[in-house]
Amino acid sequence: MPKSPTKRRPITRAALTDSALELFLEKGFHATSISDIVERAGLTRGAFYSNYRDKEELFLALYDAHTDRLLTELREAFAHRAEAGTHPLVRLHERITGRTPEERQWFMASMEFTLHAARHPEIARALAGHENRLTRGLAEVVSGALAQEGYRSAVAPEDLARLLVAAFEGLTAREVVHGADEPARLLPQLLDALSEPA
Repeated sequence: MPKSPTKRRPITRAALTDSALELFLEKGFHATSISDIVERAGLTRGAFYSNYRDKEELFLALYDAHTDRLLTELREAFAHRAEAGTHPLVRLHERITGRTPEERQWFMASMEFTLHAARHPEIARALAGHENRLTRGLAEVVSGALAQEGYRSAVAPEDLARLLVAAFEGLTAREVVHGADEPARLLPQLLDALSEPA
């Protein structure tokens, strides 16, 4: 018996997001068309538009999925105390930036989307809402990790999360261009400025 449209919907959405993620990582956001996405997913344009308004809405769905995975990984990573002498924000940086080739590709695709959003105010507002969700989750994780290791934030938790995301993105961009030495030299200075012993 054929599946109803309601039962097929999650399968269709998963096929679209999977194929879009592969293509965004391979080619970038701008170079990927909706036709590319549906062709790789083995679906029609009608299937796309019955699930997503446009390519931007699909990217933001991927952004939320990435946020959920990242926050889950961080909560699990900080559930236990680390070895003495390892600053919790260093551990955070190691887990957020450049963990795998796929993560590095995601960084490139998300930076491309951020520049796209900067040129379109409506998309920028939508992206800001999704980024705020990441900020709130990250603030919770970071506050807990610092307290567990005997530190406190030098600024409000959500401001700390925003500063860390901005710093990690900037350092990752510099690492892509300049190599790993410069971020490794600058990071300890940054973390010392953002936290202090409790």
